[in-house]
Amino acid sequence: MSSGASSRRKGLSSVLGVRSVVGQMFVLQVAVVVLLAVGAVVMLALTSQRDNTRAADNQSLAVAQGFASSPGLVGALRAPHPTAVLQPRVDEARKGSGVDFLGVLNRGGTYYALSSRAGRPGTHTTTDMAPLLAGRTVREKGIGSLGPQIRAYVPIKEPTGAVVGAVGAGITVEHVSAVVTAQLPDVVGAAAGAVAVTTGGAALLSRRLLRQTRGLGPAEITRMYEHNDAVLHSVREGVLIIGDDGQLLLANDEARRLLDLPTDAERRPVAALGLEPPLAGLLASGRRATDEVHLAGDRLLAVNVRPTAPYGGVAVTLRDTTELRALAGRAEAARERLKLLYDAGVRIGTTLDVARTAQELAEVAVPRFADVVTVELLEPVLRGDEPPEGSTAMRRAAVSGVRQNSPFPPVGELVTLALSTPTASDAASGQAVLEVDLRTADRWQAQHPERARQILDYGVHSLISVPLRARGVVLGLADFWRAETPEAFGEEDRSSAEELAARAAVAIDNARRYTHERTMAVALQRSLLPRGLPKVSALELSHRYLPSQEGVGGDWFDVIPLPGARVALVVGDVVGHGVHAVATMGRLRTAVHNFSALDMAPDELLAHLDELVARIDADEAAEEGQQITGATCLYAIYDPVSGMCTIARAGHFGPALVQPDGTVTFLDTPVSPPLGLGGALPFETAALRLPEDSRLALFTDGLLKDRDRDLDTSLDLLRGALSHRDRTPEQTCQAVIDALLPERPRDDVVLLIARTRLLSPDQVADWDIPSDPEAVSRVRAGVTRRLETWGLDRLAFTAELIVSELVTNAIRYGAQPIRLRLLYDSSNLICEVADDSNTSPHLRRAKATDEGGRGLFLVAQLAGRWGTRYTAAHGKIIWAEHALDDGAAEPGTDLADILLGQWDE
Repeated sequence: MSSGASSRRKGLSSVLGVRSVVGQMFVLQVAVVVLLAVGAVVMLALTSQRDNTRAADNQSLAVAQGFASSPGLVGALRAPHPTAVLQPRVDEARKGSGVDFLGVLNRGGTYYALSSRAGRPGTHTTTDMAPLLAGRTVREKGIGSLGPQIRAYVPIKEPTGAVVGAVGAGITVEHVSAVVTAQLPDVVGAAAGAVAVTTGGAALLSRRLLRQTRGLGPAEITRMYEHNDAVLHSVREGVLIIGDDGQLLLANDEARRLLDLPTDAERRPVAALGLEPPLAGLLASGRRATDEVHLAGDRLLAVNVRPTAPYGGVAVTLRDTTELRALAGRAEAARERLKLLYDAGVRIGTTLDVARTAQELAEVAVPRFADVVTVELLEPVLRGDEPPEGSTAMRRAAVSGVRQNSPFPPVGELVTLALSTPTASDAASGQAVLEVDLRTADRWQAQHPERARQILDYGVHSLISVPLRARGVVLGLADFWRAETPEAFGEEDRSSAEELAARAAVAIDNARRYTHERTMAVALQRSLLPRGLPKVSALELSHRYLPSQEGVGGDWFDVIPLPGARVALVVGDVVGHGVHAVATMGRLRTAVHNFSALDMAPDELLAHLDELVARIDADEAAEEGQQITGATCLYAIYDPVSGMCTIARAGHFGPALVQPDGTVTFLDTPVSPPLGLGGALPFETAALRLPEDSRLALFTDGLLKDRDRDLDTSLDLLRGALSHRDRTPEQTCQAVIDALLPERPRDDVVLLIARTRLLSPDQVADWDIPSDPEAVSRVRAGVTRRLETWGLDRLAFTAELIVSELVTNAIRYGAQPIRLRLLYDSSNLICEVADDSNTSPHLRRAKATDEGGRGLFLVAQLAGRWGTRYTAAHGKIIWAEHALDDGAAEPGTDLADILLGQWDE
């Protein structure tokens, strides 16, 4: 028993020895506990000191404030002997408050009363009295008769707010420190207890560790060594241990194999092992190395060297990277191909333009895959049409290369494949052609021998030709050429080229389909727009219509001749793009023409147009479940007789007016809501008189909207382009387009420029007609004389008949006042008869027994156009126009035929 106990004590002492791990852990734990205890004492002392100081400060302030606000204090200060009155009160207050001193001071800082162990009344304070006299409380640390103090001073104020003195109270720092010192034994005791508990715990842990390691014998330790040795020699990584003297201490089996070491290599200098000099120098130097590649025979080894401090020497690991390099090369090539295909998916097809998509294919493959890339497309594909079967006539669509001045045909040149060549047959079948060495490629050279020679002289040595095939149809051909790159194309490159071509073909086909649809939409749109501007004498006109590059829209314009030499100007915009917007635009344009034929005022016309758009919305909402129609419109009527222009607009930009001197203003005409709101608000008009030779500019929002500039900048650019008064409308249109629009507009643009003209007074004649049938003959005579003045004698007979019929109808069926007006412009003779009646005549075929009813029929036969329009206030105007350039002559016998035809059944 004694020997066993003795051995356990020896074991325990060895375990708890300073050199043992357990002993070191024990010493570390004790040190940590002691440091924590000391830290806790210090922190507690500092915390207690701070808390007690704050409590002392608050206590001093509370006592001073309480005494300063006590009743009768101000009166005591004004007593003949303040000290006699205040000293008993101060002594009693200090004893009950726990402060070390309490006193009452006058305005000069002298204590009238002071209760303290070391002070007495009459003592002068060291505190600055200025803040107190200003009515502020003072809290400070200072040195007084009792030593360092924490004190507070509170001013004594009269009811009026005047300061008559102060009350001071304080606690000494010694008093505060005594409180902290009283707590230290408890803290030290707690720290000592923690050290004792830690020491006991460490001893208990040590005994438990001794019991757990008692069963480990030499056999187990030997087995552990054998396991480590087996692992060392079985790993696929060479391991060397080299001593400080440069001798090899240990080499595992993999290291012997990689370095081809002799069996007696251990304990020999590294320099004597027959290694390559760079590798031997690295191992002998002992310097650190990380994955340095060195040659060992026919192997490339990655070498890592690390010192084995503090034992001396270095440990070396070796990895064979020969096969790894080859595998990494293949992996890198595969990664590059994947990245190329990824970039192709991102960069090819960014637009819906066929030629641009072909160019993107050429650019993405140069120089990462090929040195030159050419792309040919069938001509129908470039136009957006379906490619024909069996066609080999292609148009060069894209070329990209690392060098300039290549012998390849430029973009736009026709490239024809000979039908007898294998390349043409492979292209038709969709098979890629790989020509590793073009110098020996007879079938390629047979297509164009002369051009083949030029290409070979340029340095091109390898080719992959891939048909661009999408949805079972060949669209064109992509050729990948290598000249600068010495390696020829291989089978893996053919797969990459086919993948590139497949992705590009889908993008090209999408662009082709979009081009086809857009071409159809543009054709539909242009068919619905005016083919040209009508010839009117009231205005000199010019226009521009530019479709959007992103899709056709619903912008439109119109110039509509109206009776009385007037002209209607229309500009509108349907919301959205595509065929639906174009079709809606056609419907609205037709409606505007129909409403204009009724000679409606601009606000009335927009109201009817708004009702039409709302009805279209309702119909489409019932069918499609959503409202997708909306439109804006500006409608203006210009009268060259009076120079008045009446304008109404629904959600549209107002026109710009250019005065004859070049001044540009944007007309502040009333703006009404866009069309389609169902008449929620009324439409308003603005009427203004335009001087002759002024210009109106009507436009859609596509002219002003731009992502790179704000609206004010666009308006300034428009103002600058319009301000040149010496330009014709055609020149002005071009100047505006050049100043505001990019090469490829993002939205449809309509611009209409109209220069105003006025009819001179000599071109207008009018008569007041009394309600007397005999006045008709006098009117006819006056008309004849006016026509002779205008040089229109040949129209006298026709004009007399028309005037006679219209005036007779007005006298018979109309109401006063009745007025006749003749207008003579450059192309028409216009007759207008106005009266105050709302009744409108109707054209009809008179029966054989009717005595009348043939006058309007005669007018309709003789005049080019005729009709009725109602005036704004009351009444109507019946008008008839006769064109001056139609070669009309006196009717002669033709008039008899016309009249006799009335009785034909």
